[in-house]
Amino acid sequence: MDLQQIKYFLTLADELHFWNTAEKMNITQSALSRQIMALESSLDVKLFDRSKRSVKLTLAGKFLKEKWTKALSEINYMHQLAREIHLGETGTIRIAHPDSISGSLIPEMVASISAAYPKLQIELVQVLAENQYELLGSYKLDLVITRDRTEIKDIRAKKIFADHLSLVVPEDHHFNTASDFSKTTLTGQKFILPLQDEQSSYNLLIADMFKSLDIVPEVFLHCEFGSTILALVRKGLGIAIVPDSYSFHGVTGVKFIPLPFETELFVNWRVSDNNPILANILSLFQFND
Repeated sequence: MDLQQIKYFLTLADELHFWNTAEKMNITQSALSRQIMALESSLDVKLFDRSKRSVKLTLAGKFLKEKWTKALSEINYMHQLAREIHLGETGTIRIAHPDSISGSLIPEMVASISAAYPKLQIELVQVLAENQYELLGSYKLDLVITRDRTEIKDIRAKKIFADHLSLVVPEDHHFNTASDFSKTTLTGQKFILPLQDEQSSYNLLIADMFKSLDIVPEVFLHCEFGSTILALVRKGLGIAIVPDSYSFHGVTGVKFIPLPFETELFVNWRVSDNNPILANILSLFQFND
């Protein structure tokens, strides 16, 4: 007994006519008859009552028609699912991203993935910067979007986007444009800055900004999370430097003042990862380097 014989049986069980079934299954009538007889022989069960004028299902045939119809539908579903998995059209992709692009790049990216692969499940997470590459290397994440380009050998990084830094101040602050601040006006302002990390290109960019203004900022506190920084600024506890993509978060009570300093975004993945889902997702990105 094989799957093709079951398909012949189910078609004949619907048609109850050997010639019609043979034509529908693109097989000769004699070959179809041999396949049905072989199926009955392997099962040791009579499936059809045949006469010169009619073909009827036996009770055993009716039972198997009901059971095999359901089973064949399940098999076809499993085969289809297996093909989708093989082609990377279904499954789960786990993506870590910085909080700054939650309101800008991430919605656009998810919309693009969902349109191309509607059956794919997406898990979006935010992790500490110090843990992201470890989680990627241990297969707990599939893609990591960062503001730093890594030099880790087993991880590949490609630039996908760039935005600018903004000075964020309370809504009623006297700063309105970049021309409003200088070494003199910034002196005495309390800053809320990211956690210190000398290896971070993002932190180095902020340091270069202060160096260009020839000031040493008075840092009120350091914070890892941009949403928290914005809430602190809104509370009047200080001013901050953040990527201008935060302006898409719809935070009230603060204003963003664009600065002429560009911050880059990179997508990172495992070099040795042959997951077809990953390949499909990467094909949707427009790399800028």
